[in-house]
Order: sequence, then structure tokens, then C-alpha cells
Amino acid sequence: MEPVYRPVIGLARTVFFAMGLKFRMIGREHVPRTGGAVLAINHFGYLDFTFAGLALRKHRRLARFMAKKSVFEHNITGPLMRGMKHIPVDRSAGLSSLQAAVAALKAGEIVGVFPEATMSLSFELKEFKTGAARMAQEAGVPILPCTLWGSQRVWTKHVPKRLNRNNTPIYITIGEPIHVGPDDDVIEVTERLHAIMAAQLEEQMAAYPPLTGSELRYVPARLGGTAPTPEEARAKEEHDRTRKIDLFNQKKAEKKAAEERAAGRKRRKGWRRRG
Repeated sequence: MEPVYRPVIGLARTVFFAMGLKFRMIGREHVPRTGGAVLAINHFGYLDFTFAGLALRKHRRLARFMAKKSVFEHNITGPLMRGMKHIPVDRSAGLSSLQAAVAALKAGEIVGVFPEATMSLSFELKEFKTGAARMAQEAGVPILPCTLWGSQRVWTKHVPKRLNRNNTPIYITIGEPIHVGPDDDVIEVTERLHAIMAAQLEEQMAAYPPLTGSELRYVPARLGGTAPTPEEARAKEEHDRTRKIDLFNQKKAEKKAAEERAAGRKRRKGWRRRG
């Protein structure tokens, strides 16, 4: 029984229909009808997990996505994420997240993961983490290489989201399963996964309707687009990361100062009473 997940999928499909999204799905036959698998997805847009999940519906499979812990702590998204049995990722305690994912895989679940860990601003594949290969190896399940192209045109970082009726084509490709043996080198498996997904993306980009004008911001610089180069994207990510840390430290300092002022007022009030 999935009292939360299935209604959410129904709502998402209704919203995507209203938006006029045009899905082209290739390789859905590679999704196993039963048993666990790691669904490895590139990460160019905020709705990637939702689009990738739709590709599993042919065999009525559901994915348990790994997502950062803060999403589960939000008042609105938290209950939904827990209700859909997604897996929180605490970057300060990564091993427990990995163990939870492996347990789900061994229980026959499909676990969705973004090997890049964070969203790519260049719309090129970033370096992959080895987590997908490690999970697949430990659980004894295959990896499904899943690539999305076009999702960045709906909602991505640093660009206004387009949730109106926009008729955007969304291409989804699931490649042949990658089987990971118990003695395989997870670094080599990860490199192979990266190469396969890069090739799938090249095919998707070549088949995608040409983009012009302001839409070139969604196209990699090497293909004539105006998206940041990978080097520019890394610099932007570092700037964003530093700014986030600075804001966190600023709020922490402001909170401490407010607490100290409150404590001071309380002490002065106590002195007046004793006086």
C-alpha cells in the first residue's frame, strides 16, 4: 500500500499534463519488474527526481529517492518525503544513509540517486561520487543509468522557473543495466557509468529540438549555448557555498547576540527586584 506516493504521482501527472510537457521515454524495458536496482540520474533541474520516477511507471515501480536531510525537516515536504519512504541523506553521517539505501535495495526497492551529488549549472555531467556503485555492489543489484534532457528548461538554479503551460519536451533515457560484481573496482564502475550516461546525453541533445535566443542559456557552452562552462560553474558553486556558510554564521552570531541581550535584560530585572 502506498497511501501517499500514488496520490502524489497522480497529482504530478495532472500538473505536467496541464503544463503541456512532452515526454519522450526510451529504455523503459530495462527497468526490472521486481527486485532492487540503483537508478542513477543526472541532475540538471529541481524536478529531475519526479521526471525519472515517471519512467518507472510502465512496470508500476516506485523509486525511493535519496535526498538531503533538510528536505525531510521542512513542514510541508517533510511529511510527504517520509510518507513516500524516501531516504534522508545526512552529509555529516553519510554511512547511515548508505546503509539505509542498501537495506531498501535488498528489500527489493529501486533507489534513486544523483551521482553528481549536486545540480550541474553547466548542464554537463560533473564528476560522479562512487555511492551508486558501492550501494549496488553491497546489495547485489544492478545500476540503471538514467539521463534527462530538457528538465532544466522547467526549473533549475539561478533561472526563473517556468511552471506555466510551456510545452517543453522532456527526454528520458534508461540504459541497459550495469551489473556490479563483488570484486569489481567501484571507481572503474563509476567511470563506466559516467561514460554511458554522457553518451546517452549526447544522443538526447542531438535529437532535441534546436534552441535559440534566450533558450540558449539551457545549452552547454561547448555546443554554442550560453550556460556557464564547467569551470565557470565550479566557481559559481564555490561562491554560493561560501555565501551560504557566511549567511549561516551571520544568523548564528545574530541568534547568540539576541540570546545574550535577553539574558542581560533578565539579569538587570533580577537586580532591580532585589534592590
